[in-house]
Amino acid sequence: MDYLPKDPAILVSSINMLLRDEEFETLESLCYNFGTEPKDIKSYLYGYGFVFSDKQKQFRPIGYDKKETNEQREQSCLH
Repeated sequence: MDYLPKDPAILVSSINMLLRDEEFETLESLCYNFGTEPKDIKSYLYGYGFVFSDKQKQFRPIGYDKKETNEQREQSCLH
């Protein structure tokens, strides 16, 4: 990949793929390679409903962690 896509959905997919496939260790190293700043990517994608999860090393929809918490609560109520 020679450049990062501008379309937000394709950008999220591309970044997540590159991090998942271990082409890059961190978002910072990925951004450095493509000549951009992590804060700029995070800010841009936040405007389209995505946040970066350091724990999962990927962009996720805003609120994904709250959804997981609700699902965990529901599971604990069933047991």
